[in-house]
Amino acid sequence: MGKSLIRNQIRSLRFHHQEMTQQQLADRVGVTRQTIVAIEKEKYSPSLELAFRIARVFGLPLEEVFSYEDELDEDK
Repeated sequence: MGKSLIRNQIRSLRFHHQEMTQQQLADRVGVTRQTIVAIEKEKYSPSLELAFRIARVFGLPLEEVFSYEDELDEDK
């Protein structure tokens, strides 16, 4: 089985929402700025609840903020 990845559009969305800072987004969803950094860099996958809160800040459905991808095994 390949590695699963959660991709996101948070950085781009912040820029298009009056250049919202990572700290502003963090404050609105109740996490630290470091959590937002880790999610944006795809080093951390948010909980489903947090993912919905982030999507709600941008007024978008979850699927427009986050996407799920499977990385296939190269040895198959």
